[in-house]
Amino acid sequence: MPKMKTKSSAKKRFKLTGTGKVKANVAFKRHCLSAKTSKMKRQHRGTFMLFKTDSDNVKKFYLPNGG
Repeated sequence: MPKMKTKSSAKKRFKLTGTGKVKANVAFKRHCLSAKTSKMKRQHRGTFMLFKTDSDNVKKFYLPNGG
């Protein structure tokens, strides 16, 4: 059986923390920012942690070698 490869798109979108959680960027911050409220732009800065079920799927199917 061949080696499992990490998905290239997942490498760019997700990072694993030291405790095994999956960190991702927040969406809707790229363009048309004048139409979005200051509150939304402020709250969408930085990154967030995926929920456990989502992170389990990401680690199993997209980042099998730990990203």
